[in-house]
Amino acid sequence: MLLDEDPERAYAHAAYARRKASRVPGVREASGVAAYTVGKWQEALSDLRAARRMSGRDSFLAIMADCERGLGRPERALEITGDPAAASLDTADRIELRIVAAGARRDMGDAKAALAELQVPELKERRARPWVARLFYAYADVLEELGREDDAREYFSRASAVDSDGVTDADERLAAIEGVELVDVDTEDGIVWTDAEEQELPEADEAPAGEGRDRRDDRGGGRAPRDRY
Repeated sequence: MLLDEDPERAYAHAAYARRKASRVPGVREASGVAAYTVGKWQEALSDLRAARRMSGRDSFLAIMADCERGLGRPERALEITGDPAAASLDTADRIELRIVAAGARRDMGDAKAALAELQVPELKERRARPWVARLFYAYADVLEELGREDDAREYFSRASAVDSDGVTDADERLAAIEGVELVDVDTEDGIVWTDAEEQELPEADEAPAGEGRDRRDDRGGGRAPRDRY
C-alpha cells in the first residue's frame, strides 16, 4: 500500500517483517521489492533470490535483472533475462524481462541489439494493457536513439493510445517530436496541444489553463524506480 506513496516507509515496514520472519517467502519477496523501490540493489537481489529459492516462483526475474543493471553489471542482467524459466512466465512478466534486457544492451552501448530484444510478436498488440504501453514506449525510445524519428513517432503514438493507466510519458515524448507542447489531458475532450512558440501565458488574475482537469502524472503509477529503458 505504501510502495507508491512512501517507499521509504514501505521499506521500513518490510525490513521489520524480514527481521521477524526471514524464512517466509512472501516476507522476503516484499522486502526485496521494497529494497528495489528505494534503490538498494544488492539487498533487493539477495532477498529476491531467497524468495525464488523458497517459493519456486520465477516472477521476480525482471526485478533481479534490473538490480544487476543498478549495480553496473549489465552482462549479469542479460544472464538473468536469458534464464530458461522465462519461457514459463506470463506475458506481462516476459515483456518486462525483454524491456530490462533492452536496457542492459543500451547500458553496453548497443542500441541495435536493444531494439532486437524488443522485436517480439506482442508489438502487434492493440489492447490497452500497462505492459503493452511500456513495450511500445521502450521500442519508440530505442528507435529515437537510433535516429529513426518517424518510426519512433509511430510507436510513441501507439503507446499513448493504449496507456490508459498513465504508466509512461508517451504523450510528452510525442509532443516533443512534433514540436508542440502538451498543455493538458482532458478526460472528455482528450489531449489538448499547442504550438510551443505560440502559447500565451495566462494573466495573473486568471486561473491556470486546465485547472480542475485530470492530469497524468509524469511516468506515473506502475513504473519501476529504475529507468528500465
